[in-house]
Amino acid sequence: MRNIILFLVLFVAISANAQVNIEAPEPVAYLVDNAGETTEMAFGDEYTGEAPVTIRLNANAEEVDGFSLVCAWEFIKDGEAEPYLVRYDADVELELRESGTTIIQPRITYTSTVDSEIVWEFGPEVYEPFRIILAESKIEAPNAFSPNGDGINDYYNVFNVKSIVEFSAAIYNRWGQQLYSWGINEIDCETCGWDGTYKGKPVKAGVYFVVITAKGADGVSYEFRRDVNLLRGYTEETATGGE
Repeated sequence: MRNIILFLVLFVAISANAQVNIEAPEPVAYLVDNAGETTEMAFGDEYTGEAPVTIRLNANAEEVDGFSLVCAWEFIKDGEAEPYLVRYDADVELELRESGTTIIQPRITYTSTVDSEIVWEFGPEVYEPFRIILAESKIEAPNAFSPNGDGINDYYNVFNVKSIVEFSAAIYNRWGQQLYSWGINEIDCETCGWDGTYKGKPVKAGVYFVVITAKGADGVSYEFRRDVNLLRGYTEETATGGE
């Protein structure tokens, strides 16, 4: 009698699960660039920018009585068939540091806890993947600047920066004394870099030396070792003959 009751309970549970209609969740992604700006993406959206970026993924999947829930995120390089990384969490946060195109495919699966053959699976047939396109790296360093307060070239820093993930720089005088150093957090800023002072006092106009090392998201390494001309009396007006 007890076995019959258990069978009936199991049969009712399986029948109930078979009749459940589970709707596809709607995953979202939040992408934070290296300037701290956030872009919300729906599945199928594409983002183009510079590395590094932080991607925050939310499956938006709710538990359903009688079913187990598995959320998977497949990270695939464009042109590859298999993912290079799979994360099994409803919410995932990951930093992307390599240039190129990364495809992120969500897969959300509900499986009946009483009959493993009853499965609701939402994958590529439901969701178009997120596409993250990160530019190849680039960086340039000038050989002169003019810290005279005119708002133009008042700071010595690198420019045309794209997809740089590692960076360090230092300024030296002709005796090899380090006057200033800065890192990656100060390369995307109009008022960052060396302002031509040492211990709060302006240094003399003349030739100094800069050492810069950097690495791009595409694996390219950069190194600059060059003279830097500090031009105190230079302005846009003197450059054009006062016109």
